[in-house]
Amino acid sequence: MTLHRIGTGLAIACLAAGTLMLPSGAALAQGACESLWHQRNAIYARNGFCFRSERARAVFGPGCFPPYGELSRGEKRRVAAMQAEEDALGCPR
Repeated sequence: MTLHRIGTGLAIACLAAGTLMLPSGAALAQGACESLWHQRNAIYARNGFCFRSERARAVFGPGCFPPYGELSRGEKRRVAAMQAEEDALGCPR
């Protein structure tokens, strides 16, 4: 069996006989949720947001700095779009 990476770190397995095994809908949604969470919080991290969750602090660090998470209009729109997509996928927050 050979694993091939696709998209945001998801993998598909190809058996020697040529049968293709695709990830389930839940696995695809989970990968999308992870990617959206990371992209959304990276915007906040670039703007000095003070993360409180253990997960976010582990990924982005504990440091906060001015402007302390204040986002530009464009960043607010991107974050809102990501949150809407997360909601549509049923991603945990």
